[in-house]
Amino acid sequence: MIPFPEISPDIFSITVAGREFALRWYAMAYLVGLLLGWRIIVALMRRPRLWGGTAPMPPEKVEELLTWVVVGVILGGRLGFVLFYEPAYYLSNPGQIIKVWQGGMSFHGGFLGVVLAAWAYARRNGIAPLRLADALAIAAPVGLFLGRIANFINAELWGRPTTAPWGVIFPGEAAQDCPGVEGLCARHPSQLYEAGLEGLLLGLVLFLLVRRGALARPGLALGVFLAGYGLSRFVVEFFRQADAQFVTPGNPWGHVLGGPVWGITMGQLLSLPMIAVGLAFALWALRR
Repeated sequence: MIPFPEISPDIFSITVAGREFALRWYAMAYLVGLLLGWRIIVALMRRPRLWGGTAPMPPEKVEELLTWVVVGVILGGRLGFVLFYEPAYYLSNPGQIIKVWQGGMSFHGGFLGVVLAAWAYARRNGIAPLRLADALAIAAPVGLFLGRIANFINAELWGRPTTAPWGVIFPGEAAQDCPGVEGLCARHPSQLYEAGLEGLLLGLVLFLLVRRGALARPGLALGVFLAGYGLSRFVVEFFRQADAQFVTPGNPWGHVLGGPVWGITMGQLLSLPMIAVGLAFALWALRR
């Protein structure tokens, strides 16, 4: 077992007028991920040959797109968490919905928010939506990687109990609540699994595809991203602890479909449409 490293979730904090303000690693991951994604898209737009001759938008317009994406990520991620994971609680406590700083963001919701924001921006500015989606797909893995690393630093979204030598002893009463385990409980560092699959591996695959001319086939990069993320998340869910609201004594793995032993989690259920749509986009782009 590996002890959890002593890393504070706060990069630094200051006290002003008796109130403490902190910059957290999770917030920094969002900021850096968005800024790096912005620069990646600018670099793509400055290389028209990658697109088969003409880039879908001028590089200077990407900064305006970033504003739309930020709004889509925050609104979509928060509303997705509210609707997909804890609808009953937030319907009873609607005032808690706006408290994003207390945690609770859904990737699938954030993804839908970005899709709607990018589509609206493309329609407003006369940009081919599929080509813009391809650019966003290329930039997304860097943000996913940083976000999952921040999840690990926050000691949240950990995995199921394990006896593997790389199991991590996460702090906190919830992480140490492992029925049938005596002493310290080690768990899969599922955040790092996701960082490796959704961030590093998927990012490398997309980078190689861009070098082989994928952007000249509208929809191909988007399809590979959707299918790649969905498959990665589906696999990691076998090692990731389900959200507490889905776990019961008779359903210890938190399955939302199927039985307590064999079934699928909410994360897997939301990933299946991504895999199907991604494969459809990729095959359609290759056949054109």
